[in-house]
Amino acid sequence: MFFVLFVLSDPSKCDDLLTEWEDAGVKGATILASSGLGRIRLNQGLRDDFPLFPSLHDILEHDEKLSRTLFTVVDSDEMVDKILEKTQNVIGDLNGPDTGIFIVLPVARVYGLRKNREY
Repeated sequence: MFFVLFVLSDPSKCDDLLTEWEDAGVKGATILASSGLGRIRLNQGLRDDFPLFPSLHDILEHDEKLSRTLFTVVDSDEMVDKILEKTQNVIGDLNGPDTGIFIVLPVARVYGLRKNREY
């Protein structure tokens, strides 16, 4: 088993990417809004100073650019290869700037993962 994690720089491509992952056979994935160090340093990351009762000016004043972090667990190397191919179909060459980071880790054990689950 493998843990696949992808940090997607352009969140507008998230829906297309999820469709491709489903076509590859991914049965479930978790998607999180995320921000990297570079965006935090440019003051474009996750906002933690948002007022309790924001004005329109407060909302528009801060340009928040969030990434999406997607992760899933798959059974085989072949599945990892399919997901990588589908990811590159949507995103392009991952060696290019502002595309994303694709990480694969071996998984020793998984608890609570149901096969053939429905949404």
